[in-house]
Amino acid sequence: MKRFIHVNNAFTCEMCGHENPPAAQTCRNHCRHCLCSKHVDKNPGDRQEECGGVMQPTDIETQSGQMKSIIFKCQKCSIIRKNKIAIDDSREKLLELFEKKVR
Repeated sequence: MKRFIHVNNAFTCEMCGHENPPAAQTCRNHCRHCLCSKHVDKNPGDRQEECGGVMQPTDIETQSGQMKSIIFKCQKCSIIRKNKIAIDDSREKLLELFEKKVR
């Protein structure tokens, strides 16, 4: 059974060094600048995953023409996860992912 644990802390991205404040409307689990994440959760917010690999953004999930979630793939274990787009995520990086989707 999946359980969601609310974790919305500020952090420094280990991939690009960008400072990330807590998200305004969701729980931030990825860098708002480069969109990368770290594979640390088995279930959202539990911090129980030992993999620790880089979660690379690979795709965008849309709903009714709106970008809703970022799809990530772990570069170490290949697991696929998704997370809601935060209001302050890099529009440039999101559009790059979206353009790959529509090509």
